[in-house]
Amino acid sequence: MKPWHAYVEGIGLWSAHWPDFAALRTQVRGGNIEASATRPPANRLPANERRRAPESVLLAVEVAGQAVDMSAADPAQLVCVFASAHGDHVITDYMCTTLARAPTELSPTRFHNSVHNAPAGYWTIVSACHAPTTAICAGAASFAHALLEATMQAMADRRKVLLVCSDIAGTGPLNELTDCRQSFGTALLLAPAASERSLARLDLYVTAGEMPAASASPASPCKWYTDNASANSLPLLAALAGSGGKVALALTPSMYLDVHTEIIP
Repeated sequence: MKPWHAYVEGIGLWSAHWPDFAALRTQVRGGNIEASATRPPANRLPANERRRAPESVLLAVEVAGQAVDMSAADPAQLVCVFASAHGDHVITDYMCTTLARAPTELSPTRFHNSVHNAPAGYWTIVSACHAPTTAICAGAASFAHALLEATMQAMADRRKVLLVCSDIAGTGPLNELTDCRQSFGTALLLAPAASERSLARLDLYVTAGEMPAASASPASPCKWYTDNASANSLPLLAALAGSGGKVALALTPSMYLDVHTEIIP
């Protein structure tokens, strides 16, 4: 079976530990880094929007902006695939609590921001993007499904695709189920063909069977960050920050994505 393939032209990353992909690369290579700010800066949003927008939007916009800036792509032309395992935990908890206690006090603005594709809406508005946009939710496998979807769209339509996957820290009773304790977001700008902007080539194989055990090196960040579903992207990000290699990402209990990463000098 021939693999699906795409070329990485831009990478975005934000968490309380890594403010961007450069910080992750520094740590993978044994360097020291400083902690991030407490909230994603999301400087592409106008100041008024930044003050009003929930963290889920700030996080997605921040990593999307980083990936686009690295690639120098025109965001208005990019097909987008946004993914999140849990959406906005904080707003969901607020809505459930308010509906149970005082439903007439429900905030229309918070309701508006509660939908799963709210980050995609903010991004496409601020970037004046009218290209197709997809929102994906697949639990802990959200990044893997989004990566496969974005790669297939890039190959099928011969267009660049912006992939964004992010989850914020949870709160309230729902977090007892999701156990999402820290915010984490990442973005990849994928292209169907190599160019002078290409950072790496990804070959994706959909493979049946039990996913192989992770073989993280002592310096790998994959074992440092296990409390956010979107951080399941870390094995691939670590490969991109290092020397490439093979990475397995779970799609279902009986199927996984075998990703071969080749760094382009």
